[in-house]
Amino acid sequence: MDNNNFANGDGIPMGFGMALAQNEKAMEYFSSLSSEEKQSVIARTHNINSKEEMQAYVQKLTERSGGVIL
Repeated sequence: MDNNNFANGDGIPMGFGMALAQNEKAMEYFSSLSSEEKQSVIARTHNINSKEEMQAYVQKLTERSGGVIL
């Protein structure tokens, strides 16, 4: 996998990280997840093909209140 797609080498794809940075609620929610849950959320970003889709995905994170993510 191309390392240029990841922000700061921490495993967060750059587009996802940028979308999170623009949505404080989603960032807080993502930060509260366990490592396994974060990996599940990140894994789902690999099928996203546009900035708009990524923003919609991140917005959905703000609508989650627990349990299985997306």
